[in-house]
Amino acid sequence: MMDTKNSLRLKRVGINTYKEAVVYMRKDCHICRSEGFEAQARINITLGNHSIIATLNTIDSDLLHHDEASLSNYAWDILQAKEGDQIYLSHPKPLTSLSYIRAKIYGKELKKEEITGIVNDVTAGNLSDIHIAAFLTACAGGHLNKNEILNLTKAMIEVGDRLTWSSQFVVDKHCIGGLPGNRTSLIIVPIVTAFGLTMPKTSSRAITSPAGTADTMEVLAPVDLDVTKMRKVVEQENGCIVWGGAAALSPADDILIRVERAIDLDSEGQLVASILSKKIASGATHIVIDLPVGPTAKIRTQQMADLLKDYFESIGSELGVGIRTVATDGLQPVGRGIGPALEAKDVLAVLQNEKNAPQDLRERALSLAGQVIEFSADVMPGSGKQLATEILNSGRAWQKFQAICKAQGGLREPPIAAHTHEVIAKMSGHVTAIDNRRLARIAKLAGAPKSKAAGVELLTPLTSKVEKGQPLYVVHAENPGELDYAVTFLEHEQGIIHLEN
Repeated sequence: MMDTKNSLRLKRVGINTYKEAVVYMRKDCHICRSEGFEAQARINITLGNHSIIATLNTIDSDLLHHDEASLSNYAWDILQAKEGDQIYLSHPKPLTSLSYIRAKIYGKELKKEEITGIVNDVTAGNLSDIHIAAFLTACAGGHLNKNEILNLTKAMIEVGDRLTWSSQFVVDKHCIGGLPGNRTSLIIVPIVTAFGLTMPKTSSRAITSPAGTADTMEVLAPVDLDVTKMRKVVEQENGCIVWGGAAALSPADDILIRVERAIDLDSEGQLVASILSKKIASGATHIVIDLPVGPTAKIRTQQMADLLKDYFESIGSELGVGIRTVATDGLQPVGRGIGPALEAKDVLAVLQNEKNAPQDLRERALSLAGQVIEFSADVMPGSGKQLATEILNSGRAWQKFQAICKAQGGLREPPIAAHTHEVIAKMSGHVTAIDNRRLARIAKLAGAPKSKAAGVELLTPLTSKVEKGQPLYVVHAENPGELDYAVTFLEHEQGIIHLEN
C-alpha cells in the first residue's frame, strides 16, 4: 500500500536529459522537508506498475506548486507518465553495485557477478551519472584486465537485444576513432554488400569527435531506424548504415558513452567492451577493426595498438567472433573534410569516382574493404583489395550506396555552411606535422556535429609545399556566433599545422 503522504502530482516541463532520470521538486515541498531530500539525492519513484530511481533537482521558484513534481523526458517515458498522474516517492534500497564501484576505485579486480551487477544497475537507471563517472574513471588508464574486459563485454551483451540474420556469415568493420575525417565505413559497406556479403552496419554518433559515422550518414539519409526497419533494409540490400542507439543494442553502452562524452574520457577497456558488445549484439560473426596510430590520434603508440590488438582478437575468440585488426596511419586527418557534411562530400566524391576525390580516403577504404571481403572462404588471401577496387571503379558501389540510402528513407544533398574563415600560413615551408586533436576541436567549436555543415576543410596535408599567405584550412560554420567562437580559439593556438623551411 502506497503512502499517500509521499505523493506528488506530475506536471510536464519537457526537460531533455538524454538517458538520465531526473525528478524536479520544490525544495520546500512537504516531502523534501519530511524526508530530508536535498539536491542530487537519489529517489525511488513509483507510478502504477513502473518504478525508477531518479536524481533530485530542486526548484525554488513558482515553476512547480508545493504539491507538484516534474520529470525529465527520459524518466517520463520510462514511467509512461501522463500530465496530472500521481507519483509516489521514497528512499531507494541500498545498491550493492556501489560497493563494487568503490572496490574498483581502490584497485580491486572485479568478479563476473560484480561487473554484471554494475551493468544491470546502469541499464536499470539505478546509478546516477556521478556513480557511473566514478566507475568509468576507476576503469581507465589500464585498470581493467583482460578477464574484466571479457566479463564487461558479456554483461553488456546480455542486458540488450541481440539481432539474428538469415545469413550465418555476417561481417562488420569498426574504427576505434580519434582520426578526423575517417569515414571509410560509408564506402566499405556498399563495396562489401555489392560483393554479396551481409553487412548490417550499426554506427555510433560522435563521443569526443566532430562527427561519428552515424552523424555523417545522417547528412545523406535517415539513420534512426528501429530493428524492424533496419531488418527490412538489410534483407533488401544486404546491408545498412544506421545509428546503433535506435536499435537498442547494448543499452548499457549508450548510457556509459553519454557519461564518457561529458567527462571527455574514452578508456581502452571500456572501448573494447563497447565495440565488441555492439558488434556482437548486431549479429556480426567476423569484424575488421581499424586502429589508427599517431602522436595526436587516440592510439598514440604502436605498443598501445599491439595491446588493443591482443584484447580484440583474444576476447573476440572467447566470444566466438572472428576479429582482424589493422594498424593504419594516424598522422593526419583522412580526406579533406572534418564534420558531417564536409565528410559526406568526400565520401560521395570517392563513390562517384571523381578525379578530385581524396585519394587517401579512397585507398584506406579499399584496403579495409579488401580485409572484410577476405573473410569469405571464396576469396584468396591478398586478393580482397583488388576485388574491392573493381567494384568501386565499375560504379557498382555507388549504385549500391544509392539503393541503401533509398531503402533507409532517401538520398539527400549535404548542406553548405553559410560562413567560412580561412586560416593563412604565416610563413613558407613544408607541412611536417598536423595536430589531429586540436584540428578536431576547432571543428567542434564551429558547431560540429550538431550543426551538420560546420567543420574544417583541410587544404594542406602532410608534405604539402606552402607559401606565406596561402590558406592552410577553412573553418565552416552555420552561424556567425559559432564561427567567431572557433576563430577566437584559433587566436591563442599555434602549431596546429607545423611548417618547416
